[in-house]
Formats: sequence, structure tokens, C-alpha cells
Amino acid sequence: MSAEHCGYVVKINELHPHSNADRLQCAVIFGQNVIVGLDVQLGDFGIFFPTDLQLSQEYCDYNNLVRKKDENGNNIGGYLDPNKRNIRAMKLRGERSEGLFMPLESLAYTGEAKFEIGDHIDVINGHDICCKYIPRGSNRHSGTQGNKGRKTTVDIAPLFAQHVDTEQLTYHLGDFKQGDLIEITLKVHGTSQRTGYLPKLSGYKRTLLDRILRREGSPIYEYGYVTGTRRTVLNDFEKGGYYGDNSFREPHALAFQGKLFQGETVYYEVCGFTNNGTPIMPQVSNSKVSDKAFSKQYGSTTTFSYGCAPDGKKILYGRDDEGDFALEVELPQSRLFVYRMTKTTEDGHVVEYPPDYMRYRCEQMGVESVPILWRGIIPSDYDRTDFSVNVDNYRTAGDWIKAKAEEFYDGPDPIGKTHIREGVVVRIVDKPKFCAYKHKNFNFKCLSGVAIDSLAEKDIESMDEDILSEM
Repeated sequence: MSAEHCGYVVKINELHPHSNADRLQCAVIFGQNVIVGLDVQLGDFGIFFPTDLQLSQEYCDYNNLVRKKDENGNNIGGYLDPNKRNIRAMKLRGERSEGLFMPLESLAYTGEAKFEIGDHIDVINGHDICCKYIPRGSNRHSGTQGNKGRKTTVDIAPLFAQHVDTEQLTYHLGDFKQGDLIEITLKVHGTSQRTGYLPKLSGYKRTLLDRILRREGSPIYEYGYVTGTRRTVLNDFEKGGYYGDNSFREPHALAFQGKLFQGETVYYEVCGFTNNGTPIMPQVSNSKVSDKAFSKQYGSTTTFSYGCAPDGKKILYGRDDEGDFALEVELPQSRLFVYRMTKTTEDGHVVEYPPDYMRYRCEQMGVESVPILWRGIIPSDYDRTDFSVNVDNYRTAGDWIKAKAEEFYDGPDPIGKTHIREGVVVRIVDKPKFCAYKHKNFNFKCLSGVAIDSLAEKDIESMDEDILSEM
């Protein structure tokens, strides 16, 4: 399990009153506001479950966490959905809550166990506690898979590396130190895609014995272009998968044809709409955020358009000396933004391109890269291990960079300008390997939680894990 998809043993170091509920209060855990009961006190140890987790049925039953009613219709349980049991970012009487805090005693049924601050909680003494929440459609077939490439017993492109999962900034603040060169870029909400110019299966060399025994023979690899989603190699953009049709991906793959150097792989996000005008990422009702100011600013529905149009057109209205006019202009249905590039040697060694060189290569190829929002060095004043010393309210280099990221992670998206931004990606530039962390804003987390729940309510036959990883 990813360290991101688990609970954490924590100590309550900060509490403040709830602004609109006398029987509730707010704890600050990993820099996030979490609503707790009045029984929680400073110094208490417990388990913090982040959003997008699903708690096990056994854990919920033991702790009475799911909604249930008595014979009079009154709720006598918790607030979690009894079927989903998922934790979502939410507002409770005007206060944000970005997770669930539970006492260590909630694990008593699992038997004896010793816990320390920072321990990851997912399975205890053979008892499942939590896992990543994956919505299940009412007609989901476990054997149905989309986005499949060519069926073969060997790798189509053995050097075509998947992009590493980008983990949450909040849980990795200790990875930052003074003097680190940092880039903060916009996180684009779309579907992941990758294209490489790499050794690719071109056929098989069959000996006479292979023919007699009806064997495939030895694979032959030649350099060629290969494209895939986050985890899957696409052979011919055939129908299938979450979208039902991957043809919208093909023009973006072709954008790199004849432009990549031998061994290069480019990782990028495709956003906007599919060829039939369906939003690449699900639309969400803004009323679910429970914030009137948010709905007033962004409208009734969030569509992550990024300056694209469902039909590739936009009508501009204006007035000149001859009167009112309407002008039709072309817009893309979807667009790509590169966020990473590598070069892989023939023996499989991966060389990470620094962001500056990545942007240089993007300029050469005529493609867009993710917008850079800030670049700088963590100052030396914030490399402190003595937490009793507070320098401008930042105790460590990680605290400082989190505050810097939060100067940019919220507000209207600078590309499309019609919807909220997802958040930012914080990258440590002076590392030999790709080292980056995502930081999403609260309102996006709320929208994402609603979108995931809506997927669970649909009659989905194939839920693409690539899509879920973006939510």
C-alpha cells in the first residue's frame, strides 16, 4: 500500500474551538483542519485517516461509524455511508474537515499492538483497517478491463517506464531542507499519458524448431514510438476503457512523432474534452461544496475545460460601427501539458531531465508544459530540528515550503480561468531522481470526493485505475 493510502498514528498538538458548534472543536493534523469531539484533548494519541480512504466494515462496525436508524427513524450510528464507508473532505457547520481522527482504543478488537507516532495503519494483526477508496458501479464486472494493448507473452516496450505516483506534500515535509532548489508548478486535472521513442516489439525471429513446436520465437525490438496511459500501453487507440474510445489521445501522441530523441520519454496530462465532447474529467455540481461564495464565483457546475470547447468552437459576441456581431473561433477540444521527461539508456538506466531542460525540449517540439508558478531556494533560517523555536511561525524547511505552496494552490485556474485549480506540484529540482509532491486545495478535494461518489452510483462496467489516480 502506498504511504498515502493509510492511517497515521498522531498526537494532538493543536486544538481550537469550532466557530459554530458548542459540542465540537477543531484539531490541526498535518496542517489540516479536522473536526473532533470535545472529549479530544491536547496530547492525545490516535489515528488520523486522510480523505479518499475507505474504512473496513469490521472497523466501522466495532466503532459504530456508519449511519443506521432505530425503529423511530433516528440515526443511532455515525456519519459514514454504510456501503461506501469512505472519508471525504467536507464542511460541518461552516468549518472544514479534511479527515477523521479516532482514538487508539478504536483498534482494541485487533489484539495487542504497540504504536508510535508516525506509524502507518492499514492492517493490524491480520485485521484490515483501511484502504484506498475505489468506487464500484452497480454492474461492475471484475474481469472487464479497458485500454488494453496487444496481447503478447513479452513486453511491447520493456523500457517504457510508468510515471511514479506523486504523493501528498503534507506527509513528506521532512524531505525538504535548507538550500533545496524548488519549483512549484500548476497541477492540471486531466488524464495521464506518456509517449516514448524506445525499443518496441516489431516481430519475432523464428527458427525451424520454433515453427515445428509452434512457438513465437525470439522477440525483435526496434526503436519506435510507443504511447500509453499511466499504467497501460496503447496499441492502436482502440475502443475500450473508461472513455469507451481513446481516439482523443491519438493527436497528442502524434505531436511527438519525429521529435523525440532516441530513448526519450515524455509524461503529460491531457485535459479538456474527448472527441465526442464528453469532459475528460467528470463534471461536478458546485452546490456539493456547500459554499455560496464558491458557487457565485464559479457557477453551478465545475467543468475542467482548460480553455477547450466540447465541439472545438466558441462564439465571440461584440459590437462595431455596423452593429452587433457574432464571430465563431476555433478552440481545441483537448490539450496536453508536459510535466516530466526522461532519457532511458539501452541497459535500462533512467536519466531525469531537469525542469529547465524539459521546458527547452518542449519549446523545441512545439508543445506546452505545465505552468511554473514559483521557483526559488528554501532559506537557511528554516532548517530547524528544535521545534520549540519558532521563526516567523515556520519550524522547519518543510513548514516553510508548505506555506509557500499555499500561496499558489487555490483560486481560479490560470489556464481556463472558468474553474477552480486543482492545486500545485512541489518539485525538489536538485535531486537525481524525480522528487515531487502534490498539494490540493480544500474545495477541489470536496469536488473530487463528490465526483468519485458519483462514479460509484453509475452503472460502470470498467473503472479505469488511471482515472481514479487523477481524482
